[in-house]
Amino acid sequence: MKTAILTRDGFKNLKAELEQLWRVERRETTQKVSWAASLGDRSENADYKENKRKLRQLDSRIRYITKRLESSQIVDYHKAQDGKVFFGAWVEIENEAGDIKSIRLVGYDEIFGRKDYISVDSPMAKALLKKEVDDVAIVKTPHGEVEWTINNIKYNV
Repeated sequence: MKTAILTRDGFKNLKAELEQLWRVERRETTQKVSWAASLGDRSENADYKENKRKLRQLDSRIRYITKRLESSQIVDYHKAQDGKVFFGAWVEIENEAGDIKSIRLVGYDEIFGRKDYISVDSPMAKALLKKEVDDVAIVKTPHGEVEWTINNIKYNV
């Protein structure tokens, strides 16, 4: 189950995406559908079919974002979080091989298109929650358990 929480940045980004989809992309696609429909026979009109498909996809995404914005709660940083990993934290972690990663724990809807964001519902995030610097988080993976040491924790304030 996806936790319905967002960082303030995530909320703003989803709202901006919704605005772009609704005011720009949907309007342009609707105009293309109208133009293609005016050409006559729709059964063999590739422009019409393709733009109708795109319009359905846009409408689906618009509905999804609208529902998520209505049902999600914005979780802001609180100074009581300092020194521990909680929602919204940037965490630098290191494994036994010396690989270092910097990741941020965010809501499910914020992770797409970002390799440095992980969902707060993910196994990695669950292993990191409430840990402090120099703590070891044990993450269960399909290939076994992996240990990550927390090097740094910071929040966007």
